Amino acid sequence: MKAGDIDVIKMMLVKARKKLATARTNFDNDQYDDAVSRTYYAVFHAISAALFSQGLHFSSHGQTIGAFNREFIKTQKFPSSFSKIIKKLFRERQMGDYDVQSSLDADIVKEDLEKTEKIIDACETYLAKVYKVSRDYWKE
Repeated sequence: MKAGDIDVIKMMLVKARKKLATARTNFDNDQYDDAVSRTYYAVFHAISAALFSQGLHFSSHGQTIGAFNREFIKTQKFPSSFSKIIKKLFRERQMGDYDVQSSLDADIVKEDLEKTEKIIDACETYLAKVYKVSRDYWKE
């Protein structure tokens, strides 16, 4: 896997979209814990693609999120609100996956789905500019 390889980035973005689609299916079936987990992973793959475009790849979620904040939020390539959203999704994913008394509900998940879509769209737009391709290039 060569850092910055556009084909790898495309695979990462396709995976992000698939996770989002699964999150929507989970939401439609009242599976809120699983929906939140998938929204987090959708965002994780999208921000990993952005980092990979700069030759960066990390083994842990914490390192990935920290690097995204450093490379893209602090440099104002993406809005600072994304940092809070990612942190919230990470926390909710942990609740959904591990907390047997999870309090995630339809309202929380609906908001997470909307914010996840926004982050993936922003990553696709940014990467389309970097690689000088249309946003449709990232579609499977």
